[in-house]
Amino acid sequence: MKSVLIIGLGRFGTCFAKKMVELGNEVMAIDTSEDRINEIAPVVTSAEIGDCTKEALIASLGVRNFDLCVVAIGDNFQSSLEITALLKDYGAPYVLARANRDIHAKFLLRNGADEVAYPEKELATHLAALHSSSSVFDFIPLNDEYSIYEIAVPQEWIGKSILKINVRNRHGINILAVKTGEDLTPNPPPSYEFGERENLIIMASDRQIQELL
Repeated sequence: MKSVLIIGLGRFGTCFAKKMVELGNEVMAIDTSEDRINEIAPVVTSAEIGDCTKEALIASLGVRNFDLCVVAIGDNFQSSLEITALLKDYGAPYVLARANRDIHAKFLLRNGADEVAYPEKELATHLAALHSSSSVFDFIPLNDEYSIYEIAVPQEWIGKSILKINVRNRHGINILAVKTGEDLTPNPPPSYEFGERENLIIMASDRQIQELL
């Protein structure tokens, strides 16, 4: 369980707060809007109306005691910069800040943010990857080159084993698991033979997945 401070309760901040609570974390939420605070108060551990660009408020929060501080303000870049800097000045161990543009991300990182979230860009990238092929069902980016993909078993693999296909040497990918409905077979052995209606969980580069599909 982590202790999380979330500043800003727009769509991103509210969804983040609810999910963190759902995952068993303690969440304190702060926003300048009384309506937003009243809406989130029954869900989170604590909620407070306040303007976190005011140094006195940041000083009173004991931000060094939070495992994660999230600056989720999306409509006021100057406020995001000021709050990010104040959080680091008062000892916040890890600050995740939201950005709307690439230039915003660069300035937030220079101002002390440990990580920048770019929801619109990340969502667009995710949807583009999913819709670029009917065989890709989900993916999780690991870095700029590699991702974990869920794909349908290639038709020509059905009835053949991992060893016979020579997956690693021929395609350069790592099969992490085979998924059949809700059942998962992690780290399938070389003798595993692929069947119909199976999906693969694989780690691959963008180039490798394009060549495979």
